[in-house]
Amino acid sequence: MKKVFTYVLLLVLTSGAMVQAQVEWKYAAKKIGDKTYELRVTAEIDEPWKIYSQQTPQGGPLPTTFKFLSNPLVQLSGSVKEVGDLKIYHEEVFDVDVYAYEEKVEFVQVIKLNTNAKTNIRGTIEYMACTNEQCLPPATVSFVVTLE
Repeated sequence: MKKVFTYVLLLVLTSGAMVQAQVEWKYAAKKIGDKTYELRVTAEIDEPWKIYSQQTPQGGPLPTTFKFLSNPLVQLSGSVKEVGDLKIYHEEVFDVDVYAYEEKVEFVQVIKLNTNAKTNIRGTIEYMACTNEQCLPPATVSFVVTLE
């Protein structure tokens, strides 16, 4: 019984580590004008995994979504843009065309400061990583990026 418990615990811990290894998120803010920044969020995706576009059709897999925490010093300008090699293919499991990224995608959000004060932009990203054979449960990551 003790061996079975140890095996199950090791399997759970190993699969938890696998989830973390599929997508690595990187964050940076680039000043592009007076009180204007681009928040650049880069997803580096391990092969053979993919993540889905924000525009994935209804009925398909979970799209990547961004939620920004309210900050009175910050104003979002427009929506989050995707920069990468978008793949479109029919997914039989969902019976819809899906939009996905492999290897790397960059998400860009323009941010305007209401004042010259140093502040942070905070939020979360929810996404789902899949291969052609399996999908992991949706994951949520938090981020904080300093705007100076």
